[in-house]
Amino acid sequence: MEWFVGQVQQQNVCLQRHSSPEGWAPDTFPSKMPSFFYIFFLAVGLYTTVHCFPGPQHEGKGNEINHSPPKNSTFYKMSTNNADFAFNLYRKLASENTGRNIFFSPVSISSALAMMSLGARSDTQTQILESLGFNLTEMQEKEIHQGFHHLIHTLNLPNKELELKIGNALFIQKQGKIISHFTTDVQKLYESETFSIDFSNVSAAEQKINSYVKKKTKGKIVDLIKDLLPNIYMILVNYIFFKAKWEKPFDPLETKQNGDFYVSQSDVVKVSYMHQNEEHFYFVDRMLNCTVLQMDYSQNALAIFVLPDEGQMKPLEDTLMSTTLRRWNHLLQKGQVNLYVPKFSISASYKLDTILPRMGIQDAFTDKADFSGVSEHYKLKISNVFHKAVLEVGEKGTEAAATTEIRIEFRSAFGDDGALIVFNKPFLMLILDKMTRGILFLGKVMKPMDS
Repeated sequence: MEWFVGQVQQQNVCLQRHSSPEGWAPDTFPSKMPSFFYIFFLAVGLYTTVHCFPGPQHEGKGNEINHSPPKNSTFYKMSTNNADFAFNLYRKLASENTGRNIFFSPVSISSALAMMSLGARSDTQTQILESLGFNLTEMQEKEIHQGFHHLIHTLNLPNKELELKIGNALFIQKQGKIISHFTTDVQKLYESETFSIDFSNVSAAEQKINSYVKKKTKGKIVDLIKDLLPNIYMILVNYIFFKAKWEKPFDPLETKQNGDFYVSQSDVVKVSYMHQNEEHFYFVDRMLNCTVLQMDYSQNALAIFVLPDEGQMKPLEDTLMSTTLRRWNHLLQKGQVNLYVPKFSISASYKLDTILPRMGIQDAFTDKADFSGVSEHYKLKISNVFHKAVLEVGEKGTEAAATTEIRIEFRSAFGDDGALIVFNKPFLMLILDKMTRGILFLGKVMKPMDS
C-alpha cells in the first residue's frame, strides 16, 4: 500500500477561509509562495497465501515456458524498464540494509511515481520518468502513461484462481485547488478513485482512509495511517493485493519442522521446510554461480527462486538486470526436482526519499520542483517517501502432521529423486505476472520466520 501526503506549510502567509463553496480563495496563495508538497508513501505490497494441501497434482506442461513478450510490444518495453528499475532500486536497498531481509513491490512504486509525474513539469518530470528506466528519446510521455494504463488494466483482469488487484485513490483536501486535468488523467490512465476529505478533522480523515485501506487489502492492513496533521493537502493511496495457490501445491504431511537455515556460517536458525518432489523449470547458472527455480502459481503468475552458491550473493546482486531475467527465461529446463523451501514471513520498510535522489529524482525534493500540473496555486515539492512491503509464504489453515528435525546435506546434485535443491541459506525471490512479465515483487530472504 502506497500513500502520498501533500502538506502545505505556511510561511508568513495567513490562509483565509471564505464562505463560498470553493473554500480557499486563489488570491490568498500567491504563485511564488514557498509552500511544500509533503509526500509520504507507504507501500504494503503483498499478502501472499500459499495454500498447501494433499491431493492430485497438476500435470506438467511439457517443455512449455512463458517467454518474454515480443520486442515491439508495450509489455516488453514496460517489463524491461520495470525490471531495470527494480534491480537498480534493489541494489540501493541492499547496500543500506546489509544482512537484512529485502522486500518491495517495483510495479507498485513505479506506477505511483509515474502517476505523480502526470502533475510534474520540465526537469522534474524528466527526472522521474528517466529514473524509472525510460529513454524519453525512444518513448514519449504519452506512450509511457498508456503503457502503465495497459499494465494496470491487464493485472486487474478477473481471475478465479488468482487474486491480483492494483489501484489508486486520491484523497484531496476539500478546500484544495487541484487542476481538473490532473484528476481526469489519474482516473483514466491509472484507474484512480478520487475522494474529497476534510483533513482539518484529523480523526475522521484517518478513519476514512484506514477503512479504505482495510477494504482493499482484505483486512490485512488495519490502522495504517496515524497522527495526521490538520494541514494535509493530498494523500495518494496505491495498493497492490496478491493471493495465489501453487500450481503444484505442497503436501503439509511432507513439511519438516526444526530444519537448519544458515543465515551465515555462525548464525543458524530453525525453520519449517515444505517439501515436494515434482517437475519444475530450473537452471544451474555457471556464469552467475547460482541455481534458478521457477514455480508456477495456478494462474497467470510465477515465482522465481534464486539460490546463490556459497559467497556469491553480492556478485549476483551486482549483475542483476532485465537481460538476466530474459536469459534465465530461455535457459530454464523442466526436470524432476527434490525440493525443500522454508515457510517464511518477512516485512521491510524503507525511507526512499534518501535513495530516489541518488537514482536521478533530484529536483522533486528541492525548491526547483515543478508540480504545477497538480495545482496552479501552490509551489510544491516532495519531502518524504516511505515504502513498506509484507510477504508471507507458507501453509495457511493447515497443520504439519510430523515434527521431525532434519539436517540436509548436499551429497549429490542429482540422484534417483531428481535434482536436490534446498533453500537453506539466503536466497532471492521474484514474483512475476506471466502475461506482462512485470516484476510484481522482489526480495531477499536473509532470515526467514515461520508464517
